[in-house]
Amino acid sequence: MAVIKATDSDFNEVLNSNQKVVVKYYADWCGSCRLFAPKFKRMSDDESFANIAFVDVNAETSPEARKLAEVTNLPFFAVFKDGKLVDSVAASKEEAVLSLIHKLDV
Repeated sequence: MAVIKATDSDFNEVLNSNQKVVVKYYADWCGSCRLFAPKFKRMSDDESFANIAFVDVNAETSPEARKLAEVTNLPFFAVFKDGKLVDSVAASKEEAVLSLIHKLDV
């Protein structure tokens, strides 16, 4: 599944139209964010995560979406279930993000 790019204008719609969502918050200047992008894309293509929407949000241009997850650092990942925040982590390690995704009861 392709990674969905979301902004403040459509973020809530993305959350409400997908039961399980994992969001990567990034900034264009963030080197670790750029390095993690291919890993995030690979996760989104993983068959075992077929029922999860993978979403990219630019933390600098989408302050409302950033506030919903209480973003503290970048890259920052958050998982939402039924439109509600389940958990989040500021990390650049794939294992930390996979652990977060598993909180959605994959």
